[in-house]
Amino acid sequence: MSVGTVEPVTAVDSATLLVEGPWRHRFVPANGSRFHVALAGPEDHDAPLVVLLHGVPQYWWAWRHQLPALAAAGYRVAAMDVRGTGGSDKPPQGYDVPTLATDVAGVVGSLGADRAVVVGAGTGGEIAWGMTAFQPGVLRGVAVLGAPHPLDSRRTPGASLRPSAVGRLAFVQLPSLPERAMTSGDLVARLLDEWGGVPGWPDAATLEAYRRAARVPFAAHSQLEQLRWLLRSGVRPDGARYVARLREAAPLPVLQLHGTRDGLRSSARAPLSSAAAAVVGGRYRYEVLPGVGHFLAEQAPARVTALLLEWLRDVSPVG
Repeated sequence: MSVGTVEPVTAVDSATLLVEGPWRHRFVPANGSRFHVALAGPEDHDAPLVVLLHGVPQYWWAWRHQLPALAAAGYRVAAMDVRGTGGSDKPPQGYDVPTLATDVAGVVGSLGADRAVVVGAGTGGEIAWGMTAFQPGVLRGVAVLGAPHPLDSRRTPGASLRPSAVGRLAFVQLPSLPERAMTSGDLVARLLDEWGGVPGWPDAATLEAYRRAARVPFAAHSQLEQLRWLLRSGVRPDGARYVARLREAAPLPVLQLHGTRDGLRSSARAPLSSAAAAVVGGRYRYEVLPGVGHFLAEQAPARVTALLLEWLRDVSPVG
């Protein structure tokens, strides 16, 4: 089936995405909206909080491997459906990184914490980077998976992208057709396959989970709006303001992970440039995962979990 092919569409109730497991589901208010989080770990608010942010075309379930593992280590873990996805509200606007960062800061507060470590993958990683500029007061540190620093990716947009990804992102900029391709066509499958970069991934169950999530009313449009803002803001005043704030971001501990088979972002362009390194500061760690694609937490769950736990013990120790 080609992108844009139309099939009969059955809308999916977001409640069906609240998969049972070693976690509990909650809805919390933040930034004028309601957000779904899957929580694991101690109920005690004194336990260090780790907030996990998925990318496109995922939802909270992308962190199903890390949720119980981090909780077992003593962390209070919240895998969040970002604005417009899963069980969270899907307003018609607010898919720029500054607003999304404010959402996450509000969720941290609603969960009873003053600060948290924020871990973001893909577009969730862009949100995590953005929080260092717009919401540094709620952060203990950030970990980013498959997401170069925005100062670098915006300085040379074409160089940071795989050539095969450029056409796909150009298609996403079209009106309406990409939404139909996500809900009725095979765009979700193509994003997972092309960006995933690993033969045989995703398996049938993972693909079906993300196809269902795209069929929640308004979810496909909301996720595409995130991608559209990231590209379109590059030539607009709001994008210039975003970059200016990033240049003034507070230094924080950062862990950056990148897969050599990432089909969206080139690992050769992922490490910090000298300009971005000057902003990030000295508590920076970069790790390359051989043979892993864009969706690191799902494609190499044991390795990603081990790296996160090792880094967390230094940045936000338990007890």
